[in-house]
Amino acid sequence: MAAAAGPHAGAAAEARFISSAKGKGLFATRNIRKGETVFVERPVVSSQFLWNALYNYRACDHCLRALETAEENAQRLLGKSSLVLPHPEQCSIRKDLHQQCPRCQVTYCSAECRQAALEQYHQVLCLGPSRDDPTHPLNKLQEAWRNMHYPPETSSIMLMARMVATIKQAKDKEWWIKAFSQFCNKTANEEEEIVHKLLGDKFKGQLELLRLLFTEALYDEYLSRWFTPEGFRSLFALVGTNGQGIGTSSLSQWVHACDALDLPMLEREELDAFIDQLYKDIEKESGEFLNCEGSGLYVLQSCCNHSCIPNAETSFPENNFLLHLTALEDIEAGEEICISYLDCCQRERSRHSRNKILRENYLFTCSCPKCLAQADDADVTSDEEEEGEGETDDAELEDEMTDV
Repeated sequence: MAAAAGPHAGAAAEARFISSAKGKGLFATRNIRKGETVFVERPVVSSQFLWNALYNYRACDHCLRALETAEENAQRLLGKSSLVLPHPEQCSIRKDLHQQCPRCQVTYCSAECRQAALEQYHQVLCLGPSRDDPTHPLNKLQEAWRNMHYPPETSSIMLMARMVATIKQAKDKEWWIKAFSQFCNKTANEEEEIVHKLLGDKFKGQLELLRLLFTEALYDEYLSRWFTPEGFRSLFALVGTNGQGIGTSSLSQWVHACDALDLPMLEREELDAFIDQLYKDIEKESGEFLNCEGSGLYVLQSCCNHSCIPNAETSFPENNFLLHLTALEDIEAGEEICISYLDCCQRERSRHSRNKILRENYLFTCSCPKCLAQADDADVTSDEEEEGEGETDDAELEDEMTDV
């Protein structure tokens, strides 16, 4: 179930080294048409966010496929159990295929996912009858993380736990260590900045507490360097830097399926009005947290550099962890494929505003064609932009990370 360490046969893109300052980038190996899927990629490892799971966003414990039907999803988000969705046949959720781990009762969308998890990491992480025991080392680790990293979530300690568990279970441990070593590394100062961003001002004490709990739960002699203060900080920063947000939603899937229906004009207008009102009502009740959310490590996607005028975007149209990279415009062979780390609204802000967000969250200054063309613009932001920056950065970045 591992992601390939490079492009599969006939892939439209490949990773290439650019420079020591910029690292790797993703480049087209042939001409790619606008709207074309550049690649579909499975993560090396992934995990649902802990608060997201605690708030009953039910997802497959392996692939993050939403487990609720579209109607159940809408009922929960709306707080209205009597809601009935039209066209229920457009919901793709197959509850008859769902399976649980017989020991700890975590739920999977299929026998294939249960088996894949068991073979890769779940033998190490299965809590068995201790699932609800607050004194179990893994439960203590998860509770500590929840108390340090509140929504909107951008990472999870369990992604690191699954990395360790994967290597502990593996027969070919060096293959997995090499797979994880492909991801971008940072300097010691940059690592501290990333940890600070994820944990806040008391990050040094909190990082040490996490390291001790992580060691108690998962220590392995073969990986002893990951449990030292420096090694744990590096592992933490690797996940913080390279983790790609994942968003899945059975309701979103149902909406897309309804959009594709060939309906008489009046019926189409009624359905569109129903869906528009449904989303407005859900926003009032649940805010912007609509999806099952988590993060994963993707080998090819992690090579995509940022541009304020991206020529590709990531999405999760299959309602699971399979990442689709889609061309936003025609891309010529040899051209770099770039995504945006900012959402649509942020990309419309001034160069100064965009780079402020990028420096704070990703530790770099953008030199894309748009930023270079605006290089002589004043390094100031309007009052309106400054007001917007203070209240939306983390939530908007999370939305951009997890587009379904």
